[in-house]
Amino acid sequence: MITCVIVDDEEHAIEVIQHYIQSISYINLVASFTNPVEAMNFLNGQKVDLIFLDIHMPEISGIEFIQSFIDKKQLFILTTAYREFATTAFDLEVADYLVKPIPLHRFLQAINKVQNRLEKPAEATTTPLEMDYFMVKTEAKGKMLKINIMDIDFIEGMKNYVAFHHNGIRTLALLTMKDVEERLPEKHFVRVQKSFIIAINKITAINGNQVTLKGISSEIFIGDTYRKQFLEQIKRKLII
Repeated sequence: MITCVIVDDEEHAIEVIQHYIQSISYINLVASFTNPVEAMNFLNGQKVDLIFLDIHMPEISGIEFIQSFIDKKQLFILTTAYREFATTAFDLEVADYLVKPIPLHRFLQAINKVQNRLEKPAEATTTPLEMDYFMVKTEAKGKMLKINIMDIDFIEGMKNYVAFHHNGIRTLALLTMKDVEERLPEKHFVRVQKSFIIAINKITAINGNQVTLKGISSEIFIGDTYRKQFLEQIKRKLII
């Protein structure tokens, strides 16, 4: 059973979610609040699995609300009329981002994501990366270089080489894109076209078929072949 709370300053919005919840047998609504401060006080003494949370509310925003519970175990589904907070929500690792008016099918998709995350063993979310750095052969004969995986912004295929773009520098290595893709942790990287693999946590915006990365001035095109895979990879945290 998934226990949940609704926090939204609009009664009508609460009623919509309550109605949807009533159609799902394995969700138990514990309480609902129009005042986020009252909700925070309640949650300090009550454990729940999931919080449906509006963004624009009096006294404290939904983003600030999540940040105050960032070390807790609750999952959050943001429910909002505003799309522009999607990137911030992505960074906070919310379970889903629902734009009002919320259709039932999107609500059900969000609940499925929550259920999948709750069913995973706890160690699945706390186990560190199997590999936290690469030692790569560079274009200079006999020279090897260490590249920390979490420093990588994106990887670019260049004929017989790949270029690792990391910490504002570019390192050429005698590897293929296939070699690199097989060794990268899937939950942190995604291929967006034949010649580009990007770090998911460096994404700041997605505009149509282009993605913008933090600290990178130019956008990277998402190829048609990889678009579905790309969206599948990130929709666990964000739907654009």
